[in-house]
Amino acid sequence: MRTYNVAILGATGAVGQEMIKILMERNFPINELHLLASKRSAGKKMEINGKEYSIEETTEQSFQGMDIVLGAAENDIAKRFLPKAVEAGAVVVDNSSAYRLDPNVPLVIPEVNPEAVASHNGIIANPNCATIIALVALAPLHRYAKAKRMVVSTYQAVSGAGVNGIRELNQQVGAIAHEKEVEVSTFQYQIAYNLIPQIGGFNEAGYSSEEMKMQNEGRKIMDNPDLCVNCTCVRVPVYRSHSESIMVEFDKEISVEKARALLQTAPGVKLVDDPEHQKYPMPLDTTDQDLVYVGRIREDMSNHTNALSFWCCGDQVRKGAATNAVQIAELVIAQMEK
Repeated sequence: MRTYNVAILGATGAVGQEMIKILMERNFPINELHLLASKRSAGKKMEINGKEYSIEETTEQSFQGMDIVLGAAENDIAKRFLPKAVEAGAVVVDNSSAYRLDPNVPLVIPEVNPEAVASHNGIIANPNCATIIALVALAPLHRYAKAKRMVVSTYQAVSGAGVNGIRELNQQVGAIAHEKEVEVSTFQYQIAYNLIPQIGGFNEAGYSSEEMKMQNEGRKIMDNPDLCVNCTCVRVPVYRSHSESIMVEFDKEISVEKARALLQTAPGVKLVDDPEHQKYPMPLDTTDQDLVYVGRIREDMSNHTNALSFWCCGDQVRKGAATNAVQIAELVIAQMEK
């Protein structure tokens, strides 16, 4: 098999670190691996599979000779450097939100719309983590009955805010245990033993930027411009894995039994739906793996016409970010080798 020169932009962050881990796990065909970060990280050493790598300062020349670039940096860094990567001849898979709604950039979940990769012009966008988890679960049902309306509540782990989110929860739990003052910097309020119903800024209608992503990205990924989504996103004091409560109204009838049958064989999904024996998805069970667990499937009591409710959980650092990006890169190389 041909091997490829790969660069990771933002290699020292939580998602960048996970990308490295997953590239190794999946035996991605790497020739050269370049770990790009800020000037302050340049020169630091990192050992990967017994080999030592040096962190490189990101410059406009960093992408020369690269075949694939995985973006794990903030929007401003992505917009500054990733066009330079494309100019240098690389295909970019970007985890930031900078290009997700650009009509010229495909937004891809490999289990949902892998064919979209073929239409890229150098950049492919990785969706928001909560969107990925919801749509991996919804896609098999949507293909059968076409989703037209969703009501979603997300319960999002602190690691969705990166390593600082994890540190802040740790600090606050320790401080409270020792009756010391908690530090609040990453989140708007204390997150330990609390819930914060805000992720991102609010628009004029009162919806946060995170809540709008579910509708805007969902419409694009599923090629369903009329999809209506009402979403509430909540930060919870869980370290890893997002959970989501989802009600979906479909164009045609779909029974609970049919939904279970579809999900049982769906790619990227693990059906965990045995309420009689108290078996259902939970964040602890979905951490550090790549499947989206789906359960609590039931008819929607408020609108019994073609509507189901379900609960799903998924590791947002892996499938919700790094794994999805590496899967897209695998589709890219499959296309290159045709």
